Formats: sequence, structure tokens, C-alpha cells
Amino acid sequence: MTVSENGGGAAALALASGRVGGVNVVRVTGLLDATTRDQFADYLAAEAAEHGADMVLDLSGVTFMDSRALGLIVHQWQVSTAGGGRFALTGVEYSKTRVMWITGLAQRLPLYDTVDDALAAFGRSV
Repeated sequence: MTVSENGGGAAALALASGRVGGVNVVRVTGLLDATTRDQFADYLAAEAAEHGADMVLDLSGVTFMDSRALGLIVHQWQVSTAGGGRFALTGVEYSKTRVMWITGLAQRLPLYDTVDDALAAFGRSV
């Protein structure tokens, strides 16, 4: 599934997903802020409903994240783990996702450098 939304010619947010080793990997590119919150929330909910609780969010393409987007990520983490699934974030860069460190969530959320690292932690083959 791929979704992108145009805001005057350039996509503010592009979302794409695929299954790797039985785990849903969602690739996020662009802005995660108030203007893309609903698109991001709807996409995460649809992906979880269709593919189950295990999810890796690849944030390597994120250019900016605000606290609303972080709240959605925390919610998805809680939903995934409450449903018996595993959840991870990859490609997180301080300069683009500073809000994770400001809130202290960078020390609590499961962060990995790459999708392969997250899948290895899940015990899945790549």
C-alpha cells in the first residue's frame, strides 16, 4: 500500500509499506506534523488492521516531526504491544525528530539503526 498527498505540487508526506519476514514495515517520508496528522493516523490504523500487530516504522525519510506525530507513534507502539506484537522505529535522526529526546521518549521507544537491525531483534530473517 502506498499513499502520498500533495500540498501544492510537492508531497508533504509519503507513506509506503511492505512485508519483510512476516513483519509490516512502514516507510515514512516527509513531514510529520499537524498538516499530515490525520493521513498518518489513518494509514497506521489501516496497516495494523490489515497486517497485524508487528510493525517497524522506518523514519529515515522524515524531514520534521512534531509532538502530535510522536503521540501517534506512541499510541501505535502501545496498540502493537498490547496486541501481543512487536514494534520498532528505525532511521531516527535527532535533528529531524528532536521531540523524541525533549520528551524523554527516545530512551523508552524501541529504536534501531536499520530495518534489518529491528527485524533481527524481532528474531525474524530478513
